[in-house]
Amino acid sequence: MTGRLYLDTAAAAPVRREALEAAWPYLAGAFGNPSSHHEFGRGPAEALADARARVAKVLGMRATDITFTSGGTEADNLAIIGMALGARTQDRAQGRAQTQGGSGTAAPPRRHIVTSPIEHEAVLASVEFLTRVHGFTVTEVDPTSDGTVTPEALTAAIRPDTVLVSLGYANNEIGTVADVPTLAGIAHEAGALFHTDAVQAAGWLPLTGLGVDALSLAGHKVGAPKGIGVAAIRARVPVEPLIHGGGQESGRRSGTENVALAVAFATALELAEADRHEAADRVRAIRDEFISTVLSHVPGSFLTGAAGTAGPDGRATRTPNHASFCFSNTSGEAVLLELERLGVTASSGSACAVGSDEPSHVLTALGVAPEVAQTSVRFTFPSSITPDQGRAAARAVISAAESLASSFA
Repeated sequence: MTGRLYLDTAAAAPVRREALEAAWPYLAGAFGNPSSHHEFGRGPAEALADARARVAKVLGMRATDITFTSGGTEADNLAIIGMALGARTQDRAQGRAQTQGGSGTAAPPRRHIVTSPIEHEAVLASVEFLTRVHGFTVTEVDPTSDGTVTPEALTAAIRPDTVLVSLGYANNEIGTVADVPTLAGIAHEAGALFHTDAVQAAGWLPLTGLGVDALSLAGHKVGAPKGIGVAAIRARVPVEPLIHGGGQESGRRSGTENVALAVAFATALELAEADRHEAADRVRAIRDEFISTVLSHVPGSFLTGAAGTAGPDGRATRTPNHASFCFSNTSGEAVLLELERLGVTASSGSACAVGSDEPSHVLTALGVAPEVAQTSVRFTFPSSITPDQGRAAARAVISAAESLASSFA
C-alpha cells in the first residue's frame, strides 16, 4: 500500500487546521492575560468566555459548568477527587453524620465510590488516591465479558453511603459503549453523583441527554492540540479544587487560562459534533467490513469488547471507529512492528500506560488470560478514512499475521 495509514486516533487525532487558525491570534497579537483588567486582557477574556459557552452548548450544559483543564487526565482527577472531597466538606457542614432531620436516624457519612476495573488509568488512580489518602472505600463492579456494566450490577454495588459513581462512556481499549443515561439514573435514585469519562466518545457518540453530574473530555481526541481538556461539572455540585492560587475557572482550577487552546478546543469540538452523524455512519461501515475480513482470514483472532454495533434499542454498543483484537499464538508487539513495516500504524492499547509491558488491565478484568491479553492490537480509525484504506488495512493485518505465523507456531 502507498503512504502511511494512521489507525490510532484513540491516542491522538490529527489536529484540525481550523482549530490551529482559531488559536493563532491568542498566541500572537492577543497575548494578554484574561484576568487583567485592561485593554490587553479584555480580548482574551471575551474569547475565553465565548469558548466556554460554545463547549457548553455542544454538551447541553451551562457555561458555568465548564472548567478548562490541561487534558482528560486532569479532568478525570478534578471531577472524581474534587466532587468526592466537595461532598465530604458539604456533609461536614450539614452535620450529616449526626441525627438526620431530628428523626433520630443517623445518616452515614458518604465515603463510598463505585467504579469498574476496566476504567481509564486516570479514573482508577483518582479513586485509589481517595481510598489511600482520604479513607474512602471503593466497590469495583464486575463488567460482562464484553465490558458492559449492567444496571443490575450497578444497583447491587451502590450503598447508602455511596457518594459517587464513575463509569466510562466509551472504553478506550475495547470500544464498548456504556448506557450512561440508565446508569446515571440509578446513581441519582440512590442519591449519588455520577461522572463519566467521555474522552473517547466525543465526535462519535451523543454528548447531550446523558443525565450526568460531570463528564471529562480531552482536546487531542477531537482535533485540538494536546494540552487542553474539559471537566464539565454541574455548577450546583460542590467541588474541592486540586490546584490552588488565583481562583480562576470559578475557583475550581487556579492558574492563568490557556486561551488559545481553549478556543482551539471549542472549534474542534464544534466541528466534530457537526460531522458526527455522517462520520459515524460512514466509518462504522468501513470498520465493520474491516472486522469481518480480519476475523475470517486470521486464524486464532478474536474481537475484544462489544461485538454488535447497536443494541435492541438502537443504542451504539461500540464506538463506530474502534476495532480491537487478540491474535492468539502470536505477539501483539510483533504484529504492530510488522504493520509498521507495511505502512499501518496501530497500538496495543492505552497510550497512557507508558513503558508498561504488563498485559492490559482491561482485558484481564474481562477474563482474558494474561498471555493472550499481551497479543492485543487496537485499531481506531480517523473520520477521513476511505473504504479502500479500510480494505488495505485489513490486507496488511492478514499479511502481518501470515508472516508471523511460523514464528509463533
